[in-house]
Amino acid sequence: MKAFFLLPLAAALVLPAADVKVIEDIIAKVNGEIVTRSELEKNLAEYRAELMRQNVPAAKLDAAVAEHQKDVLRDLVDQSLLVQKGKELNISVESTVIKRLDDLRRQYKVASMEEFEKFVSEKGGMPFEDLKDQIRNQMLTERVIQQEVGHKINVNKDEVAKYYEEHKAEFVRPEQVRLRQILVSTEGKDPKEIIAAEKKANDILARLRKGERFPELAGKVSDDKDSAEVGGDIGFWKRGLLDKQIEEIVFNAKRGFVTDVLKRPNGFLILKVEERHQAGQASLQDVEQEIQERLYMPKMQPALRAYLTRLREYAFIEIRPGFVDSGAAPGKDTAWKDPEDFKPAVTTKAEAAKKKKRLLWVVPRGSSKSKTSTDATPPADKPAEKPAAKEPDKSK
Repeated sequence: MKAFFLLPLAAALVLPAADVKVIEDIIAKVNGEIVTRSELEKNLAEYRAELMRQNVPAAKLDAAVAEHQKDVLRDLVDQSLLVQKGKELNISVESTVIKRLDDLRRQYKVASMEEFEKFVSEKGGMPFEDLKDQIRNQMLTERVIQQEVGHKINVNKDEVAKYYEEHKAEFVRPEQVRLRQILVSTEGKDPKEIIAAEKKANDILARLRKGERFPELAGKVSDDKDSAEVGGDIGFWKRGLLDKQIEEIVFNAKRGFVTDVLKRPNGFLILKVEERHQAGQASLQDVEQEIQERLYMPKMQPALRAYLTRLREYAFIEIRPGFVDSGAAPGKDTAWKDPEDFKPAVTTKAEAAKKKKRLLWVVPRGSSKSKTSTDATPPADKPAEKPAAKEPDKSK
């Protein structure tokens, strides 16, 4: 996510006629939205770039991309359905989007948001609004998944206890602490600015002492952006890996302890002891949260896939021949109908955007005044009858 917008936007160049150059190619329709070939190719390009950043050997790179390609259309349909669901549920993520954009601005050391908009357009190779839409859609997707699926997954105490007894050997550990941090940086600051930074750190500590939650505050104010994104979490530390001053404090503190402001070469630091493990067999209480996380994901993945299948069952989806949605609902007809006024290929991105708006008639349900894409999704607690198909209203 940190540099995804720096990737060039891939576009399909198809020549259906000598004088027409197609730069967008529609490969799927999902309720009132379209999926284009350029979106699929952009996804593949970003995946390849990420593997290259991870130094995946060249011999394995093409095979990994080919394997990923099998599910790219599925993932794009997933996101379209989840974003539509988020809008139906009136979920607002605008404040989070603004914060994320500001984090990116600071990460790339751009002075103002106005300059960052130009930076994205000139250096990133994409309109600023496209970046904003990408972030908004990602945030909506995450919120819907958590609200509609994640919150309904339960890992009970009996499951945790059973797992602990069956995997006790995995919880024999050296003495270690898990820490969270808030950093107020002094790098590149003059003496007057350093005094102001120290005051800021003390003000933050005062807010923590009054009861503000450390992870939320770290996400808002810490100058270490990598840890700020995960609530200040910097993981587990064994003895001998930390500065002696810090080690003496945190290894003699109880879980939940928050340090005073610590002066460091690069700034002012506040630490919280999130967990503390004594050497030897960790108790069930010490590892209960870790076990819950281990048991959560194996439940989450099939539950999410079942939810997305259910959204598909009540959605209007068409897939262009030659493409496959690997997450298709069993028995669901997704054949490309291709009405006369909506051909698979369009010649401009603007026309593609216009088509997205015009497609709102595709899932009519109830009265003619209620023709939105989200009408096709049943309520969470009760399946709805599938709407009868109607001829498209060509007057719109």
